[in-house]
Amino acid sequence: MSGSPLANARRFDGFADLYDAHRPSPPAILGRLLRSYCGVDSPTVVDLGSGSGLSTRWAATWAGRVIGVEPGHDMRATAERRPVDNVFYQAGQAEVTGLAASSADVVLAVQAMHWMEPTATHAEAARLLRSGGLFATLDADWPPVCGLVEAEAAWRQVARRIRELERRAHHSDDLDALRLPIADDPATGEDHHDPHRDRLMPQGATSWSKSGHLERMTDSGHYAYTREVCVHAAESGGADRFVALLRSQGSYQGLRRLGLNDTEIGVDDFETAVHRAYRAAPTSLGDLVGFTWRVRIGVTPR
Repeated sequence: MSGSPLANARRFDGFADLYDAHRPSPPAILGRLLRSYCGVDSPTVVDLGSGSGLSTRWAATWAGRVIGVEPGHDMRATAERRPVDNVFYQAGQAEVTGLAASSADVVLAVQAMHWMEPTATHAEAARLLRSGGLFATLDADWPPVCGLVEAEAAWRQVARRIRELERRAHHSDDLDALRLPIADDPATGEDHHDPHRDRLMPQGATSWSKSGHLERMTDSGHYAYTREVCVHAAESGGADRFVALLRSQGSYQGLRRLGLNDTEIGVDDFETAVHRAYRAAPTSLGDLVGFTWRVRIGVTPR
């Protein structure tokens, strides 16, 4: 499978502030863990697909120096408006960063590896890493964990609808064709276990299965040790954030750019269901929004 890195970057144009405000940051324990795996107290980190700088600023809390590499001007401009002393940004692609060889202790791809051509990205990560260096891909599972069946089920339902609309838009951006009725059949549309498996998207975007990250990392031959780690972290935000997280998805934003409204996409019904679920929840639940982080790591030979 091949695709255009710039087409994937354009998928995230126009909503960098929304993304930065509502997407989760990895928990602190993961920073300490990655630093331990690379064996460096104050590592130099390269953050591939650094986006709005959310992941780059997180890395700066446990690294000595962080370089965010981001192809999208809109996302990169948002990141640069939130400066941190030990963080630097540059234009570039995961496959060709333009950085010096053996210049990093850790290379990251946070919520981003599924948008990167894996063979070339692993080769570039290995080129950047010093002996014993670490490449880590970090992904938060969707939907977020809130303990409310109705809210989480509503996410899955609208995600199935979005996947079907994207499939249609892959073949044609004719609005009349996009607006044809969609059968409410849970057996079709979104694969909530791996939504990027065999995904068809409009405007030249291409993605790679998240569940294949570890296998592709191992098969690349660049790493002496690979494994997967899972960590769960709770954040705050409640119903409003749960809905905003859906709106921060490139899939939803792309359909809006094509001319579909929230009713046609299914977001109006989704928002209603989420707020109803949170209103009916026990008061002890509070404003919980949780995330399961799946981290695939590869350590280069020493």
